[in-house]
Amino acid sequence: MDLSKFGTVHTMTLAALFSSKLGFPMKTTISANVLKDALRGTFTIRPLTIGTSVSGKVEKQCAHFFGVTILEEQAQAGIVVRVTSAAQSKFKILYFEQDAINGGYDLSLQEDSDMITTGKVVTSAGMYFLHFQVYRLDSTVTALAMAKDLKAAYFKRLEGLQPCEVSELKAGTHIFAVYGDHFSKTTSYTIEALCAKTFEDTSEKLKEIESQILRKRIELRQFETAYRNLQNAQSETEEYRNAVARYQEFHIRYRHENQTVNELLKQRDNIHSSFTTIASSGNNITGSSSSSSSKVTVEEFKAQSPGEDAAASIPYSDKSSKKKWYFNLNLKNSDLTKRLLE
Repeated sequence: MDLSKFGTVHTMTLAALFSSKLGFPMKTTISANVLKDALRGTFTIRPLTIGTSVSGKVEKQCAHFFGVTILEEQAQAGIVVRVTSAAQSKFKILYFEQDAINGGYDLSLQEDSDMITTGKVVTSAGMYFLHFQVYRLDSTVTALAMAKDLKAAYFKRLEGLQPCEVSELKAGTHIFAVYGDHFSKTTSYTIEALCAKTFEDTSEKLKEIESQILRKRIELRQFETAYRNLQNAQSETEEYRNAVARYQEFHIRYRHENQTVNELLKQRDNIHSSFTTIASSGNNITGSSSSSSSKVTVEEFKAQSPGEDAAASIPYSDKSSKKKWYFNLNLKNSDLTKRLLE
């Protein structure tokens, strides 16, 4: 749903409807105006140097674009781009790839913010290009699976764990953006880009905890099968009498598994939050969205990017294996793309 087409009152009404009646967050699409600017290459770019952070405020259904220049050594070590909001604002982090045909930028990846507690409650989202498979936890997929059977909703808590489409970036200039996904007000955020070379232990911890979560998902599916078999047992059979005796055992395990899942997800949040230099570094760059001195056009940014040839300045992509996010359709070379560019 494109919230930019609705006024504040209608947007708030829709938000209340989805959250109170359906019980899961409303999935929103990116504003057509933002996609149009990206396709045309008419947006301004804020440089974001590896190892630094930038803070700002972005209006609802608008985006701040950032250019991240990655050296070969940094690309080989791995790259992390994270966004947090101490104000608990709702946002999306976006990753764009340059279109070789029209010179504009296609939206390739997006991650929605989620509420996490790591000492204090914040909203956070990140992209982790670490040369191994990482996963996103799609709360909407999880909620839809849970909604199909509320009595067994617990078993579906990890169904939203989905593999991320891109596991590495090549050297060159890459375009990210922070999109204001709040219903009625501006989004406060801090974005940072870092090289994973100094976070090797953290990267290994992330790989291990997500492996544990994947194994736990398999265990939950098996546990659900046993649970449903218990429910389907007939009262007049010996199987039912055995099932009654096992009910207390299942109840105890149910609570234990729920606690285990909570702990695994909390550990994963803590590991994600460990990818930061904000607390330990004193040379972070902070900027305001109202500052014009740090903004440049796409062409100016390309001209300023050091040591890049034409090929290196185009972000790495495998066009055949990754889906686009334009209203859940691939718009490249389509009539809708042409209309957006008009």
